[in-house]
Amino acid sequence: MATVQLTAATRQGRGKGPARQVRRGGQVPGVLYGAGEPALPLVVPQRELERALLHRSGGNVVVALQVTGGPGGEHMSLVREVQRDPVSGHILHIDFQHISMTQRITVKVPVVFHGVPNGVKNFGGILEHLAREVELRCLPGDIPERISLDVSPLNIGDSLHVRDLQVDKAEVLTEGDVVVATVVPPTVHEEAKPAEGEAAVEPELVGKEKAEGEAGEEKGEKGEKGEKAEKPEKPERGEKAERAKDKDRK
Repeated sequence: MATVQLTAATRQGRGKGPARQVRRGGQVPGVLYGAGEPALPLVVPQRELERALLHRSGGNVVVALQVTGGPGGEHMSLVREVQRDPVSGHILHIDFQHISMTQRITVKVPVVFHGVPNGVKNFGGILEHLAREVELRCLPGDIPERISLDVSPLNIGDSLHVRDLQVDKAEVLTEGDVVVATVVPPTVHEEAKPAEGEAAVEPELVGKEKAEGEAGEEKGEKGEKGEKAEKPEKPERGEKAERAKDKDRK
């Protein structure tokens, strides 16, 4: 891994107020720690820092930090944490860890894929990326930016594990049985089938039956109203004649 050159200066004052003043002046507040020494507050030129980290997508950056003021001099360090503004993306704070180029350190390195799995290209499978980084132990100068993994031979049901990774000059600390990538069968959505003994009902038929049912209900309501409004039946003519004769006899 190539070493990045950066200049920095010791920083006076801590807290949000002094940090805002530093940023307004085009500087980024940071801290250098490690090597059994007290943490050293720093400021780094923002443009210089952004340019140094621009093409370092792996996250592990070895920096030769030239510090002025206080315990100055050159400090070999590793960028451990970068805080960015969620909107603008500008660096708000940076942590450097003091390291020795002759002592092994532990780092996490991203795993990236290349190629298209055979199970995806020819059989519609889905590639799942399960372990996105692995932990390594190596010298600072041997830290890889990324670990590239060829997934093109994978068929449906095949997997690649951490033990399949090829890493030079480094000890892999992540367990070998951890799955890094696998190809799973395509997802199939089955239509719901009617239960046994139940006949499928067409939507149009359902609508028709509903309409007929509503019409029948309306007729029934009208029939009930008609029954209530009926007048009493008139007596027949023969009954009227009999009543008249009875009246004359009396």
